[in-house]
Amino acid sequence: MDGFLLSRSDRTLRATGARDRFDTVAAASAAIADGRTDLVVGALPFDPSAPTALTAPVAATWSAGPWRPDTVASLPRVRIAGEVPSAAEHVERVRRLIHRLRSGEFDKVVAARAVRLTADQPIDPEALAARMIGRHETANGFAVDLTAAGESYRGHTLVGSSPEILLSRRGDTVTCRPLAGSAPRRADPGADRAEGAGLLASAKNLAEHAYVVEWIRDVLGPLCPELDVPATPELTRTGELWHLASPIRGRLLDPATTSLDLARRLHPTPAVCGTPTGPALDAIRDVEGDRRFYGGAVGWCDASGDGDWVVAIRCAEIDADGTSALAWAGGGIVAASDPDTELDETTTKLGTLLGALGVDAPPPTPRVIP
Repeated sequence: MDGFLLSRSDRTLRATGARDRFDTVAAASAAIADGRTDLVVGALPFDPSAPTALTAPVAATWSAGPWRPDTVASLPRVRIAGEVPSAAEHVERVRRLIHRLRSGEFDKVVAARAVRLTADQPIDPEALAARMIGRHETANGFAVDLTAAGESYRGHTLVGSSPEILLSRRGDTVTCRPLAGSAPRRADPGADRAEGAGLLASAKNLAEHAYVVEWIRDVLGPLCPELDVPATPELTRTGELWHLASPIRGRLLDPATTSLDLARRLHPTPAVCGTPTGPALDAIRDVEGDRRFYGGAVGWCDASGDGDWVVAIRCAEIDADGTSALAWAGGGIVAASDPDTELDETTTKLGTLLGALGVDAPPPTPRVIP
């Protein structure tokens, strides 16, 4: 795929071609500032020190509502070829992280795992994006060519359907809607409502959410003298999960601050990394290695500084020939976390992408009772 797609509930941006590519935010910001491009699209990696995949497109079109193509390619048969790490190893990783949390090394850290997928025929990124958008129209569907990040990403595409807005900027108004804290949906309506109510009352999940909100307040506070942050989160839901969400709105002091500037400052939030950011990020690098673009941000910034950036979750990176992919999911770990419950959360989250491919999520490892 040589292009970019971001489908939101109110409108869709599609861009094609690349007049220029930028592997740093600074280079992309300079191109906007000096008028070399009036639009930058693409993705930021999870690790802020890694190359970006940002592009000045040849052409871009906007349309109202979510993306609904007239025709899309069919998807091939896909199977799970492996887990990275295994379910048992993920549980043990979480157990060790909880010990570090209880020793005071950090307050929260996000632990992620992945599954390797193999396809009989090439997976068309736009076909997968269309399937995910059709299944989750209120989410933010995306497909991004990652070639700008360097040779190891040439021809790779990040595809997903994110429920989380990192930020939107329109004029001097900035909005965010972080998600942190989750619980599975239930088939029975009564049990489902009880699950949501339990999430809203969960001390563990409320604490996890508060870390994210306070971090965003600290980042945006100096930039936005007027900042509206709700005292308590609200419930929101996807097909698979209940989430705690906090709609945040601010007014920029300096109108020259662009959406790309804001994305650079806000990313990665404690919702995908942890807090304090430095120790949490170091732990993730040490325990997991390179997350690539999972947990990063996908979006656009125009010449006026406006733009939308969504958190790159519920996604997979498809390789250049389309026959293999890596799909990720993660969960926030705090001192009160339970390792087996955290494994279940990642399995549920993987279902967003795997379900679109017609693949069953990997079965959980049986609990070991000491």
